[in-house]
Amino acid sequence: MKSFKEFFEKYQWDEVKAKLETITLSDVERSLQKKNKTTEDFLNLISPAASQKLEVMAKMAQQITQKRFGKTIQLYAPLYLSNECQNICTYCGFSLDNPIKRKTLSETELMTEASVLKSIGVHHVLLVSGEANKTVGISYFLNAIRLLKPHFSNISIEVQPLSVEEYRQLHKEGVHSVLVYQETYHEEVYKEYHPKGKKSNFHFRLETPDRIGQAEIHKIGLGVLLGLENWRVDSFFNALHLDYLQKQYWKSRFSVSFPRLRPAEGIIEPNFNMSDKDLLQLICAYRIWNHDIEISISTRENEKFRDNIITLGATSMSAASKTNPGGYAVDKESLEQFETSDERSMEEIKKVIRKAGYDPVMKDWDAAYSGV
Repeated sequence: MKSFKEFFEKYQWDEVKAKLETITLSDVERSLQKKNKTTEDFLNLISPAASQKLEVMAKMAQQITQKRFGKTIQLYAPLYLSNECQNICTYCGFSLDNPIKRKTLSETELMTEASVLKSIGVHHVLLVSGEANKTVGISYFLNAIRLLKPHFSNISIEVQPLSVEEYRQLHKEGVHSVLVYQETYHEEVYKEYHPKGKKSNFHFRLETPDRIGQAEIHKIGLGVLLGLENWRVDSFFNALHLDYLQKQYWKSRFSVSFPRLRPAEGIIEPNFNMSDKDLLQLICAYRIWNHDIEISISTRENEKFRDNIITLGATSMSAASKTNPGGYAVDKESLEQFETSDERSMEEIKKVIRKAGYDPVMKDWDAAYSGV
């Protein structure tokens, strides 16, 4: 079966980077005026030249989002299952070479964490873990989902890449969405960021969304870790990936996230800094290019940026997030994967959304819709 790898290899990182510098304001204006936009138009919209049209892009993104999704923001919270990991990743607090206390939630601890999230009104939960197949593998995930399914309307996961059959098992148990980030599409330097562990296999990770699509998961989420490499080039490859997946696995929905590298114990500093203005341009470009894609903003971002992006393209936001296993109640001092920037409570975030004239949505999906 075909995979994105074949499509990916038609493009060269340095050629895309060089082309970005040749894009003119006229190219940007032409792309903005087109009705049906291609990935080449997306490249124009994330170019340095397009920053001159940011106000126009923001207005367009707002209008498109309201027309397609209404004035709503879906709220969710992450639930970290484990910080155990067999990979060495130079940017992550969970990295194997980081001498930290490791923790994996027991069944009792998992339900204690879940009860806290339920108490603040969370219906959509994202399960996250480090990549440690022996301790937090498919059996652990399936058991966790069975325990949590009666208590949440929507369960998503962000864990290590799995096989098609394993994704099918998760789908059967009621997983709604699977998120997987390539981190960077710069194949030549990928190994430098991932020197040890299964994650060091660039192509196995690259083809993970194909396996998720083959398993007919309802929604697939992509993204790159902004700060590792040139954000414009990485984002172009991410858009290529999304475009391919939407055509290949048209029954699934798709989302994109924008994790900017945040401080964490024992990690590197960003190689490429990305300003708030840059991130706004990127989000607007995604919305103008693809009207249907869901856009998620995490608590990595600061309060001011999150407040402003509510009306400019976002469709979902995390809130009251803890990025350590047991962080809500069981073990508040366990190591975080990264520091959050927006630490406001769920109620505070809901008030901000309402003040902007939007509706905070706590539940818009139930497993009963799919017969699971």
